[in-house]
Amino acid sequence: MLKASYEVLQPAGNHSFLVRTFGKTGFAAPYHFHPEYELTWIVKGSGKRYAGSNMAGFSDGDLVLLGPHVPHCWKLQPAGKNARSVVIQFTADFLGEGFFSKAEMVNIQKLFQRSSCGIQFIKRTPALVQEQIKELTEEKNNFKQLILLLEILQQLAVSKEYVLLDQQRLSAELSPANQARINPIFAYLVENFRKEVSLNKAAAIANMTPNAFCKYFKRITRKTFMETVIEYRINYATQQLIQSDKTISDICFDSGFGDISHFYKMFKAKMQVSPLHYRQQFGVF
Repeated sequence: MLKASYEVLQPAGNHSFLVRTFGKTGFAAPYHFHPEYELTWIVKGSGKRYAGSNMAGFSDGDLVLLGPHVPHCWKLQPAGKNARSVVIQFTADFLGEGFFSKAEMVNIQKLFQRSSCGIQFIKRTPALVQEQIKELTEEKNNFKQLILLLEILQQLAVSKEYVLLDQQRLSAELSPANQARINPIFAYLVENFRKEVSLNKAAAIANMTPNAFCKYFKRITRKTFMETVIEYRINYATQQLIQSDKTISDICFDSGFGDISHFYKMFKAKMQVSPLHYRQQFGVF
């Protein structure tokens, strides 16, 4: 059965947190989750970022903090392009039980609470922090690494330049049982929305009848299953319209739509303009 993979992380050498640099192969990771917080800086690369129920484009400089158990992945587009990222992962108690409940840590504690929705840092903040992250990757002294991480977290904690990725708080508010049931559905969508998506297959993954699954999915996400599929496809199409010179017909089929007229209808309903006019707004012809 397809599912959101559980990733087991183990810092080396008795270190309290992980800092890793990935090339393009690192972007091939499936939709997955783990109990650690994760700060990801995209040094180079662009494509689609999936975090909980949120799907959005990413590019050079993208900086995101995800809380524990938020399922996620970054997909390069096109898949073969060169890319690099730095990922920092740590548990809530990596400095001991209760450390972040101290008065001096109040801002970081609030940052951690917000991260349950996923946080993308914007405007000047990524540029301010990326030099510290780069320094952290190059630092050999373990104590200095730890201090650098705390400084990075404090810088992010006091920043007002951020957006929450999961505005519906889907991942944050779900019980563990509902997370275990819905995460495999989003894993199925992430990997298959550009192909033929089957309601029966999705229902089977959730171990439910199609009728019961439709009601369950709508109750959990506040959208129908097909509304979500179309949202993923339109989101993908918007990026292709801006960043590629493919024909609109090619983008239609590449995004998972089987009919050009249906694509135009769904795109205009979602974006309020036709695919051609959307592309022209960005100076792409």
